[in-house]
Amino acid sequence: MSSACSGKEVCRLLERNGWELRRIKGSHHIYSKSGERYIITVPVHGNKSLKQGLCRAILRMAGLER
Repeated sequence: MSSACSGKEVCRLLERNGWELRRIKGSHHIYSKSGERYIITVPVHGNKSLKQGLCRAILRMAGLER
């Protein structure tokens, strides 16, 4: 995934890798996965890009960073 990724793209990637959308609070989509001890919160503001560090941190938490 490129350095400029939108919240929608991150959500699709999480869902393809077994993460389930548990709830939406405002513009934040909250995901969890069976067997994981934590939740992942993804800010979704239309197609607006997430900052590179936030995108990388979310992917690292999900175990998807190379």
